[in-house]
Amino acid sequence: MISIFLYSVTFFTTPFEGYISYFVYLLLLPLLFFRYGINRTTVIIFLPLLVSGILYILRGDNTWALFTKVFIGFFTSVLFYSYIVRLYNNDIKALFRYYMIGATVVSAIGIYQIIMFWLGINFFGYNLAWFGLNKWTYTYGGLGIRINSVFSEPSYFGAVIAPAFFVSLHNMVRRKKAFINRTASIMIIITYLLTFSSVAITGVFISIILLLLNYGLVRQAYIFAPIFYFSFTYAYNNLDEFRDRFDGTLEIFSAKDDINTFDIHGSSFVLYNNYYVAKENFKRNPLFGTGLGSHPIAFDKYSLTQSSDVIQITFNKADANSMFLRLLSETGLYGVSFILYFLIRHFFWRGKSADDEYWIMSSALGIIIVLYLLRQGHYFLNGFPFFLWMYYHTWKINKEERLKNAQESDPEPVAEIPNLILRE
Repeated sequence: MISIFLYSVTFFTTPFEGYISYFVYLLLLPLLFFRYGINRTTVIIFLPLLVSGILYILRGDNTWALFTKVFIGFFTSVLFYSYIVRLYNNDIKALFRYYMIGATVVSAIGIYQIIMFWLGINFFGYNLAWFGLNKWTYTYGGLGIRINSVFSEPSYFGAVIAPAFFVSLHNMVRRKKAFINRTASIMIIITYLLTFSSVAITGVFISIILLLLNYGLVRQAYIFAPIFYFSFTYAYNNLDEFRDRFDGTLEIFSAKDDINTFDIHGSSFVLYNNYYVAKENFKRNPLFGTGLGSHPIAFDKYSLTQSSDVIQITFNKADANSMFLRLLSETGLYGVSFILYFLIRHFFWRGKSADDEYWIMSSALGIIIVLYLLRQGHYFLNGFPFFLWMYYHTWKINKEERLKNAQESDPEPVAEIPNLILRE
């Protein structure tokens, strides 16, 4: 859980950023490797990325430094969390409960943060840098301050806590106690909304849509449709950050004229610029992109800010501001096809669930994957591969449970042995 919730703790910044999670990997990975050996699935997935990455380095579209840093980090993270799932004998419900406990704790810290701000207590108060979170800052806005708890910024909270928010919203609407109790559910919902993050707001909308679809669009519309409408209207009319990003994104992506003539929100331009870079790089390298870690090189080639009369905005140059765009740029059709197939193939509805907890986990984990594809470009930030493995094994175990239940309720009759065989 440290490797998921405490990514804002770093021990050094050069020659690369040494997160506390890296030390968790170094401590546990050798022990897990000697116990379980190499995970062949992980090797098979990454082998094409290794071969194509080396070829693009030799061609000059990438560098050894950029490629090895991302490849080793991504591969190690995926391998590590595969071992964790195996260590728990594929007990995904137990692992998900640990995650929910962690989400409850960091949400409680978020409540503490906003209370300390209202009381005007900075030191050992709302400024949580004293906690050792050296890659952390707070952001003014919302009700005075936007909650980010132990995460370096509110958007990271909005992404990582999205599965817990879905579970909490489900519990409150359906009056259930899936994984956590009512008090914890209320606290997570309140903290999630007080991030005032566009990522969190997107998570709210997706959660409402999934609950609508799972419980019946017509029968439940009278509950969720008003929630959806008033949530969007409130966010648009009262949250300047959300309104500016929403309007700016629509405006710049629909613009047919020179984008320099538009006065748009900075983050909207960052997203559009990285979209343009990824699109241009993909057009020239459609199959495998230009290799893991290569987007900064593509950015320098195709960025719209190369002109001298444009402000040199290079935010998210390394991660493309979106995992989908980064995959498009760095891994081409191979990476994009894989992640979309992975997401769609292993999702299942409530009607296909062995019990309520499985479909809740599937929907909750699906949300964080979508949010990362939309607005989080780092491949293994906050233990993202952990959620991928849980998503896959939730589908796999649910399938096995349904098959087992079907066999127990309707055992297949033993076929009669033909008389000819008996005579023989």
